[in-house]
Amino acid sequence: MAVEVVMPKLGMSMKEGTVSVWNKQVGETVNKGESIASINSEKIEMEIESPAEGTVLEIKVPEGEGVPPGTVICYIGAGNEQGQEKKEGRGLPKKERKKISPVARKMANNANLDIDTLVGTGPDGRITKADVLQALPDQKEKQTQTQIQNNKTDHQPVNMMRKTIASRMMKSLQTSAQLTITMKADVTKLTKLQPQLNETAIARHDTKLTMTDFVAKAAILSLLEHPAMNSQYQNERVETFEYVHLGIAAALENGLAVPVIRHAERLSLIELAKTIKLYGKKAREGKLLHDEIEGSTFTITNLGAYGVEHFTPILNPPEAGILGVGKMYETPVYQGGELCKGHILPLSLTFDHRVLDGAPASAFLSTVKAYLEKPVSILL
Repeated sequence: MAVEVVMPKLGMSMKEGTVSVWNKQVGETVNKGESIASINSEKIEMEIESPAEGTVLEIKVPEGEGVPPGTVICYIGAGNEQGQEKKEGRGLPKKERKKISPVARKMANNANLDIDTLVGTGPDGRITKADVLQALPDQKEKQTQTQIQNNKTDHQPVNMMRKTIASRMMKSLQTSAQLTITMKADVTKLTKLQPQLNETAIARHDTKLTMTDFVAKAAILSLLEHPAMNSQYQNERVETFEYVHLGIAAALENGLAVPVIRHAERLSLIELAKTIKLYGKKAREGKLLHDEIEGSTFTITNLGAYGVEHFTPILNPPEAGILGVGKMYETPVYQGGELCKGHILPLSLTFDHRVLDGAPASAFLSTVKAYLEKPVSILL
């Protein structure tokens, strides 16, 4: 009997999921646990694994179409079986397609490459990531020539994740009174302490402590001292939380995810570092559940890896604050009356002026700065 594959419900708030890419086509064999499609919802993208071994009998939901959770998107069974819709004569026609890996398919789609024109060098002629990369220079040249000749602009459809980000950011700016303040933390002592701590952290816990881990811990401790920053403005009232559900923004290939570390105030520095890395990995692999990206009370976003120093983060509604971390840079500083090489970490805090004023917001940021400049206080 054919097995139904349904659109999963990834959280209580999920209303619709979209099939972004089919990794298997009608007539292709599939192993249990093998990825058959990529789906995206409002906030996340993930792979759907086959619940059984067999053949893809029928695809009911084409790429780019959104359906409610629980909707059958395809049937898998023995090669001589038929899906329910095919029995009724309304199934999608079988279409022969070249074999291509999920990563290669996504890259080709993003680059507007015609898969039928690609030559696969993988097993059984399967198109690989390397094949797509090989074809990109020629494709870019053709696109440039076509755009010059036709004077046309390339248009890319907006996926659900991008639409959700756009909607939330616009709502954030329109419904809150946002103000950004900046400070510079002298993390010279921290940069000297960090390698020493990492020797033990790697040896005992197989975990490397990053600057983001220290900033996150400093922010958590500061939120406990300044609870007004750990608040939300909703329904004309301010709700302040005793716990810290920390959001860590993670950049993805096609958008942004903010995994939420619940009760971060209970975690040691090592536990926090492990959790940040775990959630970052799940975000990049599209394995975050809706419940793991909801309910944050404060968010941290880091653009230091992109060379950005100070910037203006946009609040993650309905939170009252978001801390931006810039690129650390070297500069001369005085230590004990002597001029030496120091390390400065730029910090940008955006806060909701409806919840708190500039003075308490500055006090919070000053506390974060103090923890980073005296890193031993983070450990005690």
